[in-house]
Order: sequence, then C-alpha cells, then structure tokens
Amino acid sequence: MTGVDSSKESAEAACDILSQLVNCSLKTLGLISTARPSFMDLPKSHFISALTVVFVNSKSLSSLKIDDTPVDDPSLKVLVANNSDTLKLLKMSSCPHVSPAGILCVADQCHGLRELALNYYLLSDELLLALSSEKHVRLEHLRIDVVSENPGQTHFHTIQKSSWDALIKHSPKVNLVMYFFLYEEEFDPFFRYETPVTHLYFGRSVSKEVLGRVGMTCPRLVELVVCANGLRPLDEELIRIAERCKSLTAIGLGECEVSCSAFVEFVKMCGGRLSQLSIMEEVLIPDQKYNLEQIHWEVSKHLGRVWFPDMMPTW
Repeated sequence: MTGVDSSKESAEAACDILSQLVNCSLKTLGLISTARPSFMDLPKSHFISALTVVFVNSKSLSSLKIDDTPVDDPSLKVLVANNSDTLKLLKMSSCPHVSPAGILCVADQCHGLRELALNYYLLSDELLLALSSEKHVRLEHLRIDVVSENPGQTHFHTIQKSSWDALIKHSPKVNLVMYFFLYEEEFDPFFRYETPVTHLYFGRSVSKEVLGRVGMTCPRLVELVVCANGLRPLDEELIRIAERCKSLTAIGLGECEVSCSAFVEFVKMCGGRLSQLSIMEEVLIPDQKYNLEQIHWEVSKHLGRVWFPDMMPTW
C-alpha cells in the first residue's frame, strides 16, 4: 500500500519505488492520492512505465486500487496478460485515460474478478455481458460513480435492460452500488425501467420526480441516501419506496421535507427491518396528526427500538 501526500515529489517517489519492484510478487496494490497534485500531475509515461513493471513482475496480483491515476488501455492489457488468473478486485474510478474497450478487455479475460469499481462512462452493455458470461465467476460487488463535472456538457448513455437482466441472472446476489453526482436535468437516462441497484446515494439535489421513478424501478434497493431534494415534500415518493422496495433496510435523508404522518406511515410499512434510519429533525414537518415529540414515540414503536431524529450540529 503506497500512501501519497499533497506534494508532486512524493507521487514521483512512489513511482520510483514501483519501478524497482522487479523481484517482488505483489498480491495487493493500492495507490492512494489523499490530496492533489497527485499521480494525475506526473508525466503519464513515468507513471505508466512504473505501473507496468509491477504488472509484469507480480504475476499473482489479486487486488488493485488505482483511483485518480493516469492508467490507460495499453497498461490494462499488460495487467491482463500477466495477472488474468489471479485478479479479484479492481477499483479504478476517475481514470480518464481508460476507455470502455480497455475495461472490457479486463472483464473478458479476468474471469475471477469479484469486485469492480468504475465510472459510469466505462460501463457498457458489452461489459455487463462479459461479466455475465458462463466463464466468469459470480460478481459480488459492482460500484458505479455517475459524475457530472460540467452541467449540460456530459451526455449519459443508456444501458439496456437486457444487459442488467443478464448480470442478475448470472450473479443474483451482486451488490450494485451507484453514487450519483448529477445536476437535475441530467437524470433523464436513469431509472426509466427496472434497474437492479441495491445501494443508491444521491450526492447532489435530486428531484421529486426522479425519486418517484426510483420507487417504481429499483425493487432490489437495500440502502438509499438522499443528500438534498429541495422543498417539495416527498410523502408519496417515500410511501411508494416502502411499498415496492421490500429489501430496504437503511435510509438517510438530508435537506428534504417529509410530513410527520407520511414518515410514520413509511416506518410502519418497513417496520423492524429498517436497521438504519438517519433523518435530520429539520426534514420532518409537523402536521395535524403528529408533532416532533409524538413522532419519536410512534417511530420507536414501529421500529421496535428507541429512535430520535438526528440533530443539526450547532457549531
């Protein structure tokens, strides 16, 4: 495990160390940039040549975490040529020099891959089908970051329902984790048909309409975190999620609004399976049936344990 601080020198030093690992058979490599400038600020050729030394000499690499690095398609081919039988975990979010063809090469050849983390732009129907082939072991964990840097500039493609269906048929217990950092107008391609996501995180504001679609299209949902929504109460959306997402055990709501009555109804429908319920007090809007004092008792009763809403820090 190589840790790198904020200086470019230490990123270069890490590359120098990697370049010397000629007689070292690594099983796990994690390159962590705790701050920028980082590996992305090095000459790409310097980083790639150092990484290639490791790929060629390790022969038994099982875990590789290379987020925020200038890794590219040719270096992934070297990885596959030397470690295809042993690679089980690959994390590579924010690697802009890798193309969908590069990641497809990994999925096609590394049949033991159980965990994969990548950005949505690398996800394709072909990739999902490769992960679902008979030769491939069952995938356990797939994390996808859907990130927009420039509002209106990024076009998000659509994945076919048949590709998701193939993945779930092959790997029925897979955890599909999706992190969304989008602007509201960019959600159009998502949640248009049944999607097998299990853990769903919205890091920016998400519309009432999109959350309504989540309730209709995500029956495998286990965990839902909504950072912000705006000021339209999510009563119907929460009730629909309770009705249709029968595996939901964890929910967190940040800057949202829900009436106390709808929230009690939601908890009543989900009951004791809600092991994590993190709601800011400011989210809950008192109504004719419940005030904030009453909701504490009512929710605790349906959960089967003592529950209080989260308090906003006062500093």
